[in-house]
Amino acid sequence: MQSSQPTVADLLALKGKRQLTKLRVESLDEAAAANAAGIDMLSVPPEVLSLEGFRAVCPTPFVVGGLEPGAYITEEDYLRVAFRLLKLGANAVYCGASLKIIRRLRDEGIPVVGHVGLIPSRRTWTGGFKAVGKTGDSAIMVWQQTKALEEAGAFAAEIEVVPPAVAEAISKRTSLLMISMGAGAGCDAQYLFATDVLGEHDGHYPRHSKVYRDFHSQYQRLQQERIAAFREYAADVSSGAYPAASHLVRMDAAEQDRFLAEMEKMPLV
Repeated sequence: MQSSQPTVADLLALKGKRQLTKLRVESLDEAAAANAAGIDMLSVPPEVLSLEGFRAVCPTPFVVGGLEPGAYITEEDYLRVAFRLLKLGANAVYCGASLKIIRRLRDEGIPVVGHVGLIPSRRTWTGGFKAVGKTGDSAIMVWQQTKALEEAGAFAAEIEVVPPAVAEAISKRTSLLMISMGAGAGCDAQYLFATDVLGEHDGHYPRHSKVYRDFHSQYQRLQQERIAAFREYAADVSSGAYPAASHLVRMDAAEQDRFLAEMEKMPLV
């Protein structure tokens, strides 16, 4: 780990002092851009962390490697992949699995980011992709989830689609670094997906997302340019315009004549 990368202790020391920024990135280009923009934390899937040169283009942010629920089963599965992600350059891992598994990761010294509120992999228990914590009872449940993660040894938790008053009250009463996904500015960090920030699709965007660019239109324009270029290439082949003399190599005239004279002796097929 490079000395310029923040540690868990560094992040926790900033709790309540300033809002941190976090992005989910899914390519080297996005990671490099986040690094250049000074984003504090990144969520990175294993396949991107595994790309050669990841830390070369993204040397500074605190990186959380994703252990997606369902992709791994046993404690050993989670441990094996967590250690691999740390070796690849992650500073911590996201784990939405059971408290037992989080404790095991903690016991091995692996920093863990948990999840409370709307947990997508467990959304059937809270009514689907809906806000959590809008009633007193459900808000207490989010608080209990947070305390359980704290006691299991996580150092941070994503808190997703929870009313701001609930999230702020919880953030002030837990040692965890609370990372807001649509839970207001009373937490310790704000978290968005790069694909939403860049406006990369024309489908549904979460309420808490904010679109800063329109990459989708740019992608559509580039795709039309691709199609036009491929059509022009096919037309050039059909008409004989490609390949032109500038695309070809030449033989010495005498060598060419000698070769062709030899070939004349060979039968045509």
